[in-house]
Amino acid sequence: MTTWLVTGGAGFIGGNFVLEAVARGIRVINLDALTYAGNRDTLRSIEADTHHVFVHGDIGDRALVARLLAEYRPEAVVNFAAESHVDRSIDGPAAFIQTNVVGTLALLEAVRDYWKASDAAAKHAFRFLHVSTDEVYGSLGETGKFTETTAYAPNSPYSASKAASDHLVRAFHHTYGLPVLTTHCSNNYGPYHFPEKLIPLVIAKALAGEPLPVYGDGKQVRDWLFVSDHCEAIRTVLAAGRVGETYNVGGNAEKQNIEVVNAICALLDQRCPREDGQPRASQITYVTDRPGHDRRYAIDASKLRDELGWEPKYSFECGIAQTVDWYLDNQDWVNRVLDGSYRMERIGVVA
Repeated sequence: MTTWLVTGGAGFIGGNFVLEAVARGIRVINLDALTYAGNRDTLRSIEADTHHVFVHGDIGDRALVARLLAEYRPEAVVNFAAESHVDRSIDGPAAFIQTNVVGTLALLEAVRDYWKASDAAAKHAFRFLHVSTDEVYGSLGETGKFTETTAYAPNSPYSASKAASDHLVRAFHHTYGLPVLTTHCSNNYGPYHFPEKLIPLVIAKALAGEPLPVYGDGKQVRDWLFVSDHCEAIRTVLAAGRVGETYNVGGNAEKQNIEVVNAICALLDQRCPREDGQPRASQITYVTDRPGHDRRYAIDASKLRDELGWEPKYSFECGIAQTVDWYLDNQDWVNRVLDGSYRMERIGVVA
């Protein structure tokens, strides 16, 4: 049985990745610290599945990671574990350094020791895949796209901490020979997204009749990637990516933030109109822009397409419709996040 150790597998992207992996018959050892963004509710459908072993713990706990590696002998480690919200990194950068830099270092050290002690066949087959972000590249002007050779220029404490973790992963490959792969993704969206991020936040506030906050003029541009496409890209890189290489993952869907908000409003107006008949776009409120807000991101994913044959399957129009429908159909999940009750249960946690 193929076994993967997945870190951060109770978060948004990690949770979707774990669900899809288990559905494909992969045994997943899921290590998550269950910070505020870790949600066991996301994993309820596989709680009783023997292919899923949930472990409550921190990637910075080298002894725990070493024990899991020794006990389950995974063929790959996929590292999603990270603090990831830019606004929170502005308010409290230390937590981002602790998890994204110090934690990644501890994880790499434990994985290196496990890999070095493996037999020749296991060493040859093993992979460490590090999931990163396009934000390490900084901000673009009106034209151009990020490629894998774009110079790093992080502009927030979050992106700086991810850049540092990327450099550590690269260094462990070049110094110790650890077979690593790194992916840089654009903005993800889809089911199980924590409601502090733009798309789920707008959906929740629109349904509640609250103002929809849009930073600055709302014309910041992001490339939007449906989370299931991202999961497929990671599996593709894991299976066939060249060791030591980085691969950009994008959705071919550049949109201004205000376009995204308006698209959500239009979908909600169709599916559940306001009682007063007013369009939900009337709830849009422009607020002071956040410090250091990058103006535009755009991903060139041609390397991943040309080398490994991956391309996104979901258009933004299809993906955002599916996302809105998921949130409308899963209000219990959303409400448990909003009222904090999702953090009260830690059932089935392996110590």
